[in-house]
Amino acid sequence: MLFYLRMVFARFSFMFALFLLISAIIFARDIEIFVEDEDLAMPLEGAVIALRGGTQFICDEDGIARVSLPDDRQAVITVSYPGYESLRLTIPPAGNIAPVRFTASLRLGGIMTSQELVIEAARPETSETKSGRSVAISERELTRTAEIGIIEDVMNSVRLLPGVGYAGMFSAMPSIRGGDPGDLMAALDGFYLERPYHWLGSVSIFDPKMVSSARLSHGVFSARYGHTISGLLEVTTKSPSSVETEIETAIGTSAASLNLSLPLWGKGGILFMGKVTYWDTLVWAAQGLSRVVDDENLQMINAVTTAPYIRSAALSMNYRITSDMEWRLNGFFGSDGVGADFRNEYDDEEIQGMMEIKADYNNYQGFLIAGLSASPMSTLALRFSGGIGFIELVTEDYVDNNITAHYNEDFVKKYPSLGLTPNDTYNAPNVNVTLDMENTIFNTQLRADADIDLGRGFIAAFGVQELYSLWKQREDIDLFLEIPVQRLPQEYKNKLKSSGKFPILELPDDDYAALLRPSGYKGDVENQGFTTSGYSLLEYASLNQRFGAELGLRVDHLYFHGKDFSVQTMPAFNPRLNIDFGILKNRGNIDSLTATAGTGLFSSMNTLISFIEKNASLEDYDMKLNRSWTSVIGFKIDFVQKYSFNIEGYYKYVFDRAYITADTVSSNVIEPTFNFDGVGNVWGFDLQLQKLESRYWDGWISYTFTWAKYMDPSGGGQGLNMGSTEGVGEFWYYPSFHRFHNCNIVLNFKPLQWFHIAARFGFASGQPKRKVSNIIYPYPVQVIDENGKPQLDDKGDPVIIQKYRRDSWYDENERADWALPLDIKFSFFPANRKGRTGMEIYLAGENLMSIFYVPSGNTTFNSYTGKEDTGGGAGNFDLPIPMVSFGFKWRY
Repeated sequence: MLFYLRMVFARFSFMFALFLLISAIIFARDIEIFVEDEDLAMPLEGAVIALRGGTQFICDEDGIARVSLPDDRQAVITVSYPGYESLRLTIPPAGNIAPVRFTASLRLGGIMTSQELVIEAARPETSETKSGRSVAISERELTRTAEIGIIEDVMNSVRLLPGVGYAGMFSAMPSIRGGDPGDLMAALDGFYLERPYHWLGSVSIFDPKMVSSARLSHGVFSARYGHTISGLLEVTTKSPSSVETEIETAIGTSAASLNLSLPLWGKGGILFMGKVTYWDTLVWAAQGLSRVVDDENLQMINAVTTAPYIRSAALSMNYRITSDMEWRLNGFFGSDGVGADFRNEYDDEEIQGMMEIKADYNNYQGFLIAGLSASPMSTLALRFSGGIGFIELVTEDYVDNNITAHYNEDFVKKYPSLGLTPNDTYNAPNVNVTLDMENTIFNTQLRADADIDLGRGFIAAFGVQELYSLWKQREDIDLFLEIPVQRLPQEYKNKLKSSGKFPILELPDDDYAALLRPSGYKGDVENQGFTTSGYSLLEYASLNQRFGAELGLRVDHLYFHGKDFSVQTMPAFNPRLNIDFGILKNRGNIDSLTATAGTGLFSSMNTLISFIEKNASLEDYDMKLNRSWTSVIGFKIDFVQKYSFNIEGYYKYVFDRAYITADTVSSNVIEPTFNFDGVGNVWGFDLQLQKLESRYWDGWISYTFTWAKYMDPSGGGQGLNMGSTEGVGEFWYYPSFHRFHNCNIVLNFKPLQWFHIAARFGFASGQPKRKVSNIIYPYPVQVIDENGKPQLDDKGDPVIIQKYRRDSWYDENERADWALPLDIKFSFFPANRKGRTGMEIYLAGENLMSIFYVPSGNTTFNSYTGKEDTGGGAGNFDLPIPMVSFGFKWRY
């Protein structure tokens, strides 16, 4: 009987086990877990995935493990790898989700107790770095090169890339391959930003703590993208974790930031980011330093009344609706401003009086972006996005100039016909300057894209976009303009003589003299722009990756509507072609050798057109989009020792470029004229030698040579960029932002896991400057009123004042001194044995070469006394002292 019961129980147990096995097979599901290094984006072979019941799975050489899970309930798995922080991942029930593949990104732990782990791999985002098209910066590189200084800015990293011209410490608007700095277009998660800057372009709104990667496209990039003729900066925000709560806080020399990431039921997450600056202490310290250092630029810090400030908040959110559909949301709001009151009092034998300059600047901007990505079929990918944004800029400037001086004997003897007496005093007119400006920009964008896999290596893509902009601008400018007598038309001279006494007009033509006349500009515009774009392209890549090509066509059209008028441009057709050749692969020390060639047309809307009014008298098709034709050829070699070398040569022809001229002679009201005939020739090459990510050191050396000349046929050539109005007609000139040579050396040393050194050194040849005479000489200025009649003194004589000048002219061989920026950052990573938190403490120094070398420029002088100012002239707007900063970052 006992034996029988045992047999029944055994059979029952066998059948029950068989039933459980069959049930598990029928009701289980297989998913793929991909495990990678979070910073290097490298698969981790051998990573262990453990279920709660103890079952383990090992990742293969591709970092993938296939795991069987129950279909009807949520599962929690643990992912581990030696030297890395373990990660818990929640897998929702099958009924709630459809994805069959999940990604686990592991971070290196603090201290390893076993043998040290050394990982060498290509840097992240290499798939986005394409020779002849673009270069990308990963989050790790941003940490080293952007999170430094008194203002941490993604542009700190961008300006170290090949093809980017040096613009100084306080400029986030560099020239890209010889293009105008205003030609650089920025896009955040696909949303085009018209002015993504704080402090009028000194820094960008892109805080590196809110950015996961950035890509600069300065070659012949895809027809998917547009609205630029020189460069497109694509910034991708950080994505929140879908499984863990994360917090990151940072405190630096002048700013504090906080990031908080919250998961949304394993399907997405929401990330809050905030930043606030506190420059009051820095201003106070600089003002103290100005009392012991005699430097003209440094003395300007004493004029600051409201310390520069930045306040910003950002939001990033995504949610996976199904395995084939994901929704995202991004938002940003920021404000910045500064105030100054500069006073300069004169009290000596030659001049008495005071000049005061007041300025108050405040800027507000924000945007909200939503996007939906879907893949209804394995061969079809759809993307929809839209957003709104605004900018509100308010500026108030005021200049009060009240001067009493006297005529010196040499001046009176030089101009006897003016009837002046030596040592007689005169009161210079109060040449007040007021500027009151309110600028509001509102824009909204809608976009749809579709990619279709045609098979056999072919992909077709189509897309449309509508960009609507509303510009409301009110400007009230009153100022005094000096008009050289030599520039006055004879007809205007005759008109002046008939209206009163003008002894200054009787001087010989060889004697420089001028009229001082009140002038102004009043603008009140409300313009709207509708930019419609569409593209189609065909991509091909051979199975062995030896050959690839992309042929595309993009069309842009602008319809412009203002008060009681409207104009439109001709559609701009922009065909583009890129061809890639894989010449060598896995040959000796060469991992791969590729060549690329591309050519294409580009178009963009010049922001100057936002000022156009009805009196500009433009007809349809008179307005034109900025255009350029760009051709690029490049070679890239990847070596097995984790080195990479890339060289690219390019030619760019710029045409239909918009610029403004103004007639300041015929009337006291400044009337701008809009021209669309600007042209330019740009050619050059840039190269980069890079040591890819490794245990002990990495970095790159980049060099850029640029030759660029522009011409303004209707504006007088060098006059628009070099501060002169002479030379009206066709004249090729080097633009003010041009530099022949730009070189950057970026090195990251990691002698210990807890101590890193990042250094960046560069040299950049000087920008063009006007050649000046060594002689400062006096000249007469007669004051007239707004009606063109002479202003008279108490005696009834014309008011004539004595001023000083020195001749200057454009010389294409005249350049400012070379710039030599040097920055060093020391980072400390305290040990973390628990593996849940991370910490970084850094100390950095910027502009360290200023201890030994400061670029010089043309000296300045007092226009009423002729005396040169102390401290000389600077060759750029960088501070003449090193800037020391520190920071602390903590992450959980």
